[in-house]
Amino acid sequence: MKEKATSFDIAHLAGVSQSTVSRALNNSPLVNQETRDRVQRIARELNYKVDKNASNLRKQKSSTIALLLFEDPTSDDSMINPFFLAMLGSITRACAHANYDLLVSFQNLEDDWHAEYEDSNKADGIILLGYGDYTDYQTKVAQLESQGTHFVRWGAPDAAHPGVSIGCDNYQGGHSITEHLVALGKSSFAFIGDNGAHAPEFKARFDGYYDALKKHNLHETSVQHNAISTEDAGSQAVRALLEKNQLPQAIVCASDLIAMGVLRALRQAQISVPDDVAVVGYDNIAVSAYTTPSLTTVQQNTKLAGELLVSTLLKAINNEEVEDFLMPADIIVRQSCGSE
Repeated sequence: MKEKATSFDIAHLAGVSQSTVSRALNNSPLVNQETRDRVQRIARELNYKVDKNASNLRKQKSSTIALLLFEDPTSDDSMINPFFLAMLGSITRACAHANYDLLVSFQNLEDDWHAEYEDSNKADGIILLGYGDYTDYQTKVAQLESQGTHFVRWGAPDAAHPGVSIGCDNYQGGHSITEHLVALGKSSFAFIGDNGAHAPEFKARFDGYYDALKKHNLHETSVQHNAISTEDAGSQAVRALLEKNQLPQAIVCASDLIAMGVLRALRQAQISVPDDVAVVGYDNIAVSAYTTPSLTTVQQNTKLAGELLVSTLLKAINNEEVEDFLMPADIIVRQSCGSE
């Protein structure tokens, strides 16, 4: 049986040292282009493959990123927010382009995920998606920082933990979608979604919504109803509004999942959307284009999000300076607000 080629075989045929072979195969600028081309051609001819494990051992790196997905309450058994599924493809591609493997792990918030991955050399860094109650999650973020773990998370910036967040400008998104409804002539409003410190993204959406109403002296007509990001929570909120006779002309939902529950409850109550009530969501998950009526929503760029999460984490792994980044939010106008 023919033995596998080694870097020493390449060095012999190329007439260079083994260290030069290593640099040439890694496209080091310390090796001139002619030598790099010769080494790489010989490596291809010998069907040589870099021993990734040995290389990583020398570098004390795993060349792996851990993506930790945290369970969300959902109407099915997946326990994964569909918004994060859209981001997963972009993260996977970005890792591949950077020659990193991606380790995807589904986590319970109570688990010791904050202590496990980088210390055990399973991964060089961690991407965090989803976190439930942020006031509980904060303590583990602080521990990650204190132990020097390289990580980045999707979410709202936090002054207590700068430089580790990639997110969407939720304030601008909430403000823009509300301005759109005001321009349509709506004069009474409800916001469905939590607006406390434990849900900073929802709170930013609410703040943008409320400031837009204040700008037009419409805030006194506003009703806010707490809801987690599920269809059932949206339906329950509508039933509560109907019981209190508080149904407005427009309902702004903190997520598309909430909005889908709102649409269902209004349909069951034989209330027409958008003729009687306009409804808008947030996230532009794939199914939002296929609801009845199709859902006007706020889009977060999941492709860019995945790319930024990976590139920011790689900078942190390489001890480069990183900073928080907020992407702009875009309105996707469909039938549910009556202006498509």
